[in-house]
Amino acid sequence: MLLFSQFTSMLDILQQKLDAEGIAYYTITGATPKKKRLELVKEFNEGDVKLFLISLKAGGVGLNLTGADVVIHYDPWWNQAVQNQATDRAHRIGQTKKVTVYKLIAKNTIEEKIQKLQETKKDLADQIISGQSGQAGSLSREDIMELLEL
Repeated sequence: MLLFSQFTSMLDILQQKLDAEGIAYYTITGATPKKKRLELVKEFNEGDVKLFLISLKAGGVGLNLTGADVVIHYDPWWNQAVQNQATDRAHRIGQTKKVTVYKLIAKNTIEEKIQKLQETKKDLADQIISGQSGQAGSLSREDIMELLEL
């Protein structure tokens, strides 16, 4: 299982809980040296430790984590592409398992608003790329500017 969070402080909290429960895990953040990252990835893909905590930005590129079949986004990043890159760490050449992705979104939170913004941006991009006006034709100049500013 890969668990991504955009906040290293959240990973710290999760580590405390996992330690208290005696659950083994690996962690990669921006502070993890490149050589150590490669060692951890190899150990995860070949070993018995089933959980990898990864900061979203540190784990978004350059890792091949085919040992995972579950990806959890603990908190969303406003840019869907960053989350997709992180998810892709499990969808690499050599992956033999079906990968399931979960996004933890609590109702009436900023995370829910971020999720809705991501969906709106994706729908708009899809409409523009496909040449369909759909909802894009009904957006005002202010709506479009707001989307671009975020």
